[in-house]
Amino acid sequence: MKFYKSMKNIAVASVLAGTLALSATGAVPSHAAAAQSTAAVDDHAKAYETLMSFYKPALSGQFPNFHGFTIGSTTHQSVIKAIGEAESPAKDSDDFDVYHAEMGHPGYAISYKLGKIREMRYFGTNVERQTNLGGISVKMLVQHWGTPNESVLIKSGKTVQKKITYVRGKYQLEFIFDGTSGTGLNHINLVNKTIK
Repeated sequence: MKFYKSMKNIAVASVLAGTLALSATGAVPSHAAAAQSTAAVDDHAKAYETLMSFYKPALSGQFPNFHGFTIGSTTHQSVIKAIGEAESPAKDSDDFDVYHAEMGHPGYAISYKLGKIREMRYFGTNVERQTNLGGISVKMLVQHWGTPNESVLIKSGKTVQKKITYVRGKYQLEFIFDGTSGTGLNHINLVNKTIK
């Protein structure tokens, strides 16, 4: 009887040792891997929410949750009154007032024509970027918004960016991706419609 009990203990110890060895090499899923998988799904869901938040406000010439600022009607003075002076003010009439991202608040840039907003740019957040712009790809855009109205490459010296444009009523949203892979969304522009 002692012999069988001893063999049983050896067998249990061997199985336990093998399981630990496989866990260490990654052959058996660990709690960390499951947590990473869940985090990736959460990041994707949050990036999707960010993308979809732009869809309806763009019809009114606005960004989501940005004080109701509207292309062509909100004045420079109204912007300053609502959010203050830009950390990096425009240097000339074609430049942008830049409001930097900080502590969970996204970054923006605004340009003006005749004292009213001409263009707005959304730079997203710097922290947890995958839950924001970093998680939005061309594939996600096409899957949820359909074929874009325009897709072009922008070249400036050695820098190449891909611009994907969707017309939204009298306005258009331009998604500017670094490189040509369709990932790495840099920022989103909102401008008056120029595409016929």
